[in-house]
Parts: sequence; C-alpha cells; structure tokens
Amino acid sequence: MANDIEQPATYPSLKGRSVFITGGGSGIGESLVRHFCAQGSRVAFVDLAEAASQALATELAATGNAPLFIDCDLRDIDALRAAVAEAADANGPIGVLCNNAGNDDRHQTEAVTADYWDDRMAVNVRHQFFAAQAVRPYMQAQGGGSIINFGSITWMVGDADCPAYVTSKAAIWGMTRALAREFGPERIRVNCMVPGWVMTERQMRLWLDAAGERQIDERQCLPDRLQPSDIARMALFLAADDSRMCTSQQFIVDGGWV
Repeated sequence: MANDIEQPATYPSLKGRSVFITGGGSGIGESLVRHFCAQGSRVAFVDLAEAASQALATELAATGNAPLFIDCDLRDIDALRAAVAEAADANGPIGVLCNNAGNDDRHQTEAVTADYWDDRMAVNVRHQFFAAQAVRPYMQAQGGGSIINFGSITWMVGDADCPAYVTSKAAIWGMTRALAREFGPERIRVNCMVPGWVMTERQMRLWLDAAGERQIDERQCLPDRLQPSDIARMALFLAADDSRMCTSQQFIVDGGWV
C-alpha cells in the first residue's frame, strides 16, 4: 500500500483543501488518505481500526503533511457529527467528503435477522447520508464542494452472497441522485464512485482464490488487477475543480466488469 502512488496527476485546486474521508485506515480508504495528502490537501479521516490508523498518520507525518485521525464508529451518528466538526476546526471548512467506509461481509438470505439487516444499513449507507448532511453547511459557506459516495458494482451484477450489502450499495446510487439535485444550486457536486473487485489486503486474504482469479480473467475486459490507487486517482479528479461540471453521475472503475 505504501508504494501505490507512482506519479499521479497533480491537481492545484486540491492543495490546502480540507478533505474528510471515512474508513481511511485501510484498503481503499488508506489509499485515499495517501493520495490526498500527496496533493497537499488537509486530510482528516475516521476509522475503527485505531492501531492501523495511528500508524498511517505517523508514517505520513514524516512526509510533512500529517493527516488527522479521529477514532469513530460511524454507526454512532452523533460521534460522526462530532468528528466532522473536529476536522473542520483543525483543517478548515470541509470542501471534499469521501464517503468510503463500508463492509461487504458475506451472508445468505436465510441467515439474515432484522438486527443484522439494520446493522448492515448503518455500516454501509446510513452514515453516508448523515456525513453529507454534516458537511453541507461548510460547503455552502464556501460556495461549493464535492461529495463522493462510494458504491459498488455488486448491485449491478446482482452478487448472490451478500444481499444486504448489495441492497445498501444500490441505495447509495439513489441517494447520490437525490442529493445532487438538492445540493446542486449551492454548487455542491455529489457523485458516486463505483469500484469493481479491488485488490485490497482484506479482499485477497478472505476471498481471492484460484476460482476468483479465473472469474476476474473471465469478467474484466482488462487483464490487470484493480488496485486501491486506481480508485483513489478517480476520486482526486472528482474532488478537484477539474470536474466542476460533473455531478449526479456514477463513475465506474472496474476494469470493464459490468
């Protein structure tokens, strides 16, 4: 992960911009933190994985642009709101929100209880709405901003081994469209990032086997494996002023899976 930034494009508009990232301690979120810090953005991120997140913040501090880590369970909306306020106090009014955090634990329909269903919605979609609600006043005051919600191709292909997760990711697209329409007059852009099967440490450890490798070879148009940096680089574009007229859209980065 530490070496996934080779030579990404530089976006001058991101230098000094206050960025708030959820789930920034590992996987795609970690790459987001690294890439925005490399752009000179003022980054705050939340995560439950305290040790990994602290290590990331300490490592990046040596580069001269340390991100702010805030320990936060995103199922606690009051704690999320407090984290947004803390980030704005430390880094200035938030101009970019990356709603990245989620969990794709596998499950079958017969095993799903009402409590598990509600927890999956809280982990995967509810906090995205309330994070957008929390950053909106900061973006209004600045005359605009960029909100990037993170979906998944799972709902497009109808994955059969995580129906609650698939449902939550489909809901994010509907939420993106609604918020883009509502926030648009304030020049707040709302888009949906849609990753394919990204080779994070977690994905490779839990689910990537020989059958998975064959599936990627069969389904993707491109032969290369998707990396967290591939997602982060699209997020940089959507956060920067270069994409100022892009809103209410899905940006699929999946190597041509769907």
